[in-house]
Amino acid sequence: MQEGGYYNSKKTDDICQDVCGPQASRAALSMSRLRCILRGFDHKALLLLFVGLPLFIFGIYLHGQKITYFLRPLWESPPKPFNIIPHYYHENVSMENLCKLHGWGIRDTPRRVFDAVLFSNEVDILEIRWNELHPFVSEFVLLESNSTFTGQVKPLFFAQNREKFKFVESRLTYGVVGGRFVKGENPFVEESYQRVALDQLIRIAGINEDDLLIMSDVDEIPSGHTIDLLRWCDDIPYKLHLELRNYLYSFQFYLDNRSWRASVHRYKPGKTRYAHFRQTDDLLADSGWHCSFCFRHISEFVFKMKAYSHVDRVRFSYYLKPSRIQDVICRGADLFDMLPEEYTFQEIIAKMGPIPSSYSAVHLPGHLLQNVDKYMYLLPGNCLRESG
Repeated sequence: MQEGGYYNSKKTDDICQDVCGPQASRAALSMSRLRCILRGFDHKALLLLFVGLPLFIFGIYLHGQKITYFLRPLWESPPKPFNIIPHYYHENVSMENLCKLHGWGIRDTPRRVFDAVLFSNEVDILEIRWNELHPFVSEFVLLESNSTFTGQVKPLFFAQNREKFKFVESRLTYGVVGGRFVKGENPFVEESYQRVALDQLIRIAGINEDDLLIMSDVDEIPSGHTIDLLRWCDDIPYKLHLELRNYLYSFQFYLDNRSWRASVHRYKPGKTRYAHFRQTDDLLADSGWHCSFCFRHISEFVFKMKAYSHVDRVRFSYYLKPSRIQDVICRGADLFDMLPEEYTFQEIIAKMGPIPSSYSAVHLPGHLLQNVDKYMYLLPGNCLRESG
């Protein structure tokens, strides 16, 4: 008879007294110890303990990152909103009128512009970037390391492909920095080390006070007309973040317009330092494109997943499986099986699942559209990648 979830059968109690009592043999005691210990437990409680609890722990192991991202609004507030500056542009409007629309004056001569980047392996994106900015940049500054942020040995990809960039050779300051290869170190430490080295290379390139300095990753591409506007207009802010259209894998998967880390600075000797975090509250709207993980080859996806600062997101080795990566690209899903990094439940829920496809190729970088045969994989409807 079972009462209140416990077995109270006299027969069972008598058996346990006999087996566990002083007269029990060693063999009987050894064989029945567990039965006697558990005689007062409900079978359902045992099932929960030995089956349910391990399954719960395994679920946390598999999906704990998703749970913490989903609950993020409970313990983290959104950052301070930017002061968004409206962006006016049309090819048939004079620069004087464009500057006036922004509340700025017009200069007699344009400022010099320095475009400085750390380079890893984004050869195609660098071609698109530099062709977009080529008419407006005075000096291209590129630093390459033989080490990834995670301390892996890296080929000098730019040096191997330098022939492709002859069109900027006369305005190029190229530098190489040796990696430190410290095992077990936080990847952001190596990243910071390389950005300090880039800061030194910028000074070697000959930057002067009030020259414009573009601080952004290779895949954060300011539009040419944005940089032209800022070099011609007077009284622009000393620091200005650029709002970029955020794409993933190609220009088919438009995510949002919340990429803001790219920035432009009026250089101040001794004060301006190269950085990739928020440095001001001013944000110029619709200023270019951010195309993250926009690679031609599957092998390049694998390389970046293992090489960049967020390598901790590769929680399982099968994330790097080529067939899985190809499937994720074509679905517009997340390479790391993560939830959106948002600060409200409404925004998290709205962005859950694959990114909807966009079939617009309007207002994309000019060099991309002028060379569609070469960059077809970056355009809508072309998600299949080469293996590499």
